[in-house]
Amino acid sequence: MGKWLILPCFGGKVASSSLPSCSSTADEGRSIVRYSYKTLKSAAQGFHERYKIGEGGFGSVYKGKLENGAVVAIKVLSAKSMQGEREFLAEIESMTNARHENLLRLRGYCVQGVNRILVYEYMEKNSLAQTLLSGRRSNDINFTWAARRKVILGIARGLAYLHDEVKPHIIHRDIKPSNILLDSDLSPKISDFGLAKLFPDNVTHISTRVAGTVGYLAPEYARCGKLTIKSDVYSFGVLLLEIVSGGSSKNYALGLEEYRIVEKAWELYKDDQLLQLIDPSISEKSIGKEIDQFLKVALLCVQGVPNLRPSMSTVVEMLATTMDTRDLQISQPGVIHDLHTLKVGGTPAAAAAAKCVCSEDSSRESRSSTLSTTKSSWESSK
Repeated sequence: MGKWLILPCFGGKVASSSLPSCSSTADEGRSIVRYSYKTLKSAAQGFHERYKIGEGGFGSVYKGKLENGAVVAIKVLSAKSMQGEREFLAEIESMTNARHENLLRLRGYCVQGVNRILVYEYMEKNSLAQTLLSGRRSNDINFTWAARRKVILGIARGLAYLHDEVKPHIIHRDIKPSNILLDSDLSPKISDFGLAKLFPDNVTHISTRVAGTVGYLAPEYARCGKLTIKSDVYSFGVLLLEIVSGGSSKNYALGLEEYRIVEKAWELYKDDQLLQLIDPSISEKSIGKEIDQFLKVALLCVQGVPNLRPSMSTVVEMLATTMDTRDLQISQPGVIHDLHTLKVGGTPAAAAAAKCVCSEDSSRESRSSTLSTTKSSWESSK
């Protein structure tokens, strides 16, 4: 993160490259604002339980109203969590220069004494985890195929922007339903960049501690801590399958070994019954071909060999364009077994016991051939 400095206005040690300048300005434009603790406490009515809209391992999120009338989400990190401090710095560093319609906008922050607070734009429809995938559908949200298609494409475009357009590139590391928020028009916003990693152009991968959420971790990352942009692509593929099916990626009813949706999709694909994965609540009958296309793109994203997964920019093209999927070469997905041995948040060595079943294409020639065929099929259908 660069050199460490003691900056009086932050009341402690922070990374000089991680935070905006120590200005006390309250400019409400596109810049990131430094708020006082008093201002944010007042906005959230003293952080009263009634205004709490979310809670996680690193703190709580409250709905608040600023003095200018703007409604915001106020994320208060736990003062006891050193990992929360690390996440706080990562989140500001990641979002300072990132601007995209499908990324949740970071409005500001507070660093005062032991208090670490992030201020975001407020999303009326909450997250995918609390709506479409909650198991208890909200009556005021109709997740038609058109709505789901909009959500899927928005997430894909946001990730493509992070991977290709932002400099340095950003890997999110925790793409999952609870980190996809929805505005009043059901436009998706990728949120929670606390685990994000910055990737310069000349870096192909990073060996790092395993962090993220079981069920969405790419096998090669979960097994040995090797992080690439294809780790996000895998997570997106799992999420796409969830959005189409309306079901969770994990089913713990039978224990941690049960890892369902990727395996189920693969078995249906092999039996030429992929459309059976569609959520029964999708009433449109004329869009089976398009949904089939989306599901096959999802399977491309979760392939066991990372190099065979398409980039997110290619994914956006494949989802936004009608294509002939009959000749697509899709190899076996990567699936993590023995999930109870996986230590998320530990070192790569701690995760090494997790067994990974990857593609049967083990040789370099076979991998190259499959990738070439997939690209050729896609390009010829454009």
